[in-house]
Amino acid sequence: MHPSSRDAASSVSPEEIARFSALASQWWDPTGPMRPLHAMNALRISWACRHFPMQGRTTRHVRVLDIGCGAGLASEALAKAGHDVLGLDASADGIAAARAHLEAHPLPQGSGTLDYRVGSAEELVKEKAKFDAVVALEIIEHVTDPEAFMKMLSDLVEPGGIVIVSTMNRTLRSLAVGKIGAEYVLRLLPIGTHEWRKFLTPAELGRFGREADLRIQALAGMSPSLSGWKESRDLSVNYIAAFRKG
Repeated sequence: MHPSSRDAASSVSPEEIARFSALASQWWDPTGPMRPLHAMNALRISWACRHFPMQGRTTRHVRVLDIGCGAGLASEALAKAGHDVLGLDASADGIAAARAHLEAHPLPQGSGTLDYRVGSAEELVKEKAKFDAVVALEIIEHVTDPEAFMKMLSDLVEPGGIVIVSTMNRTLRSLAVGKIGAEYVLRLLPIGTHEWRKFLTPAELGRFGREADLRIQALAGMSPSLSGWKESRDLSVNYIAAFRKG
C-alpha cells in the first residue's frame, strides 16, 4: 500500500455526500431513485446475516456497523434481523431521514438495537471502536480511496470478525447494464450516480482485503430476476463478498 493511501485524510467525497444528501428525502420511496437498493435489500441482508460470526456465541445479537448507511435501509433490516446496529453516514441529511423513518416506524419486538451517527469511518478508527461485523453495501465505489477504506474496515472489526462488502464489477457488461442502462436508458438511477472507472473487480477487492488482513470467506453474484434479486455465480455486474479478519 502506498503511504498516501494509508494516510489519506478522509474516505469521504464531498461531491458524493452532496449527491446522496439531495436524495435523502426520497430514500425510503420504493419507487423513487433508490428503488434498486430496495429491490436488492432483502438479498443483501439475508446473505450478510448468513455470514456473520455466530460460532461460539451465547447470543444471536451481533454488533454491526453499517458504514455509508444513507437513510437506514440496510440498518433497519439488520436490526429487525436481531442485531445491534450502528448506522454511520457522513451525510447529516441522510442520518436525519434515517432517524425520522425509525421514529415513524419503530422496530418490532424482538429486534436488536439501532442507533445512527453522522460521521466518518476515520473518526471511529481514532476512537478505537470495534464491532463483530462491519457492512459496507454499495459504498466502496463511492469513496476516495478504496484501498485505504478496506484498511479502515479491517481496523473497525474484531479479530475473527466479518466484513461484508457489496459493489459492482468493472466489466463491459457493468458499463452497459449498471451505468448506461440503469442511468441513461431505464432511468433506474439518477444520472451521475456511478463512475464506472471506480467499480472494483473481485480480484482488486480481494487484494485490498489481503493487504488489510482480511481473507475472503465467500463471494457471490447478485442478479435481478422476475421474482426479485437472487444470489448467483454471475459476478459480472453486482457482487457481494464476506471477509474474515485475521
